[in-house]
Amino acid sequence: MGTLQENLPENEGNVELPVPPPMGAVSARQALPAKGSCWYCEKPLDSVRRFCGKDCADSFDEEAEYTR
Repeated sequence: MGTLQENLPENEGNVELPVPPPMGAVSARQALPAKGSCWYCEKPLDSVRRFCGKDCADSFDEEAEYTR
């Protein structure tokens, strides 16, 4: 067993790691308590989920950006 660099293929040695999403948007959503309905469209949900889907979560983020 060699070092990590010895085990990497020659072409993949300079691969950049993916950039994580901005902390503000994700943590703001996660800080919302689950309330039994979607925070954007008020559709009934279980006691764990905050949004009914990605469209509502994205719309909530977009609206929150404009109301800062």
